[in-house]
Amino acid sequence: MGSLSQFIGKIRLQLRGRNRVVGWSMTPEEAIAFFQRQGKTVLTFFGYSVKYNDEEGMFKIVRDVLSHYRPEKTLVNIGATKGGIGTAYPLIKSLGFVTAGILSTEALAYPESISDAVDHVCFIKDKQWGGKLPNSNEVSPTSKAMVACSDFLVAIGGNDIARDELLEGKAQGKPIQYFPAEMNHEAAIRRAKYLGVPLPESFMGSVHDVFGK
Repeated sequence: MGSLSQFIGKIRLQLRGRNRVVGWSMTPEEAIAFFQRQGKTVLTFFGYSVKYNDEEGMFKIVRDVLSHYRPEKTLVNIGATKGGIGTAYPLIKSLGFVTAGILSTEALAYPESISDAVDHVCFIKDKQWGGKLPNSNEVSPTSKAMVACSDFLVAIGGNDIARDELLEGKAQGKPIQYFPAEMNHEAAIRRAKYLGVPLPESFMGSVHDVFGK
């Protein structure tokens, strides 16, 4: 128990002054209660965790989407990390929006990956990063929180976890917008080699397979 406390303490020091951590091991229900207390419409962006092939194009979509929302009435949520779709956090902050991030406790091992531009971070107690639970149609606690806390779901590309979360949102009748976008080709190939999976035949992501038709 002491070693766990020391581990959390080290992460607290790394994140101090950068983010407000709402909870280090939250349930989806606790995250939902926090978001509800903010009294704002929650707009969540979904997308790739790797680089975009056209990052400026992704930023333009983010700007265009947010032009329809008022900063004082809207909380913008992503996955708290600074890669992929998370590179939009600084832009979102510059437009005057308060930002939030929901992510798995798996990310506690990578505190350097948390974006400095996230105002509120909710770590959800989870044994996986998100997506469907093994041999189940239910989504993991992290994905459950992502969907339940969101009023509007906006996807700019995206792979399996984003696909599962969007399908869960669709099943709950939540409004979904999808914008096609390619992941960075080199990054996608490197990731496939690292994971030991087949090289991608397309760089459009698995969200496109469902929502791009």
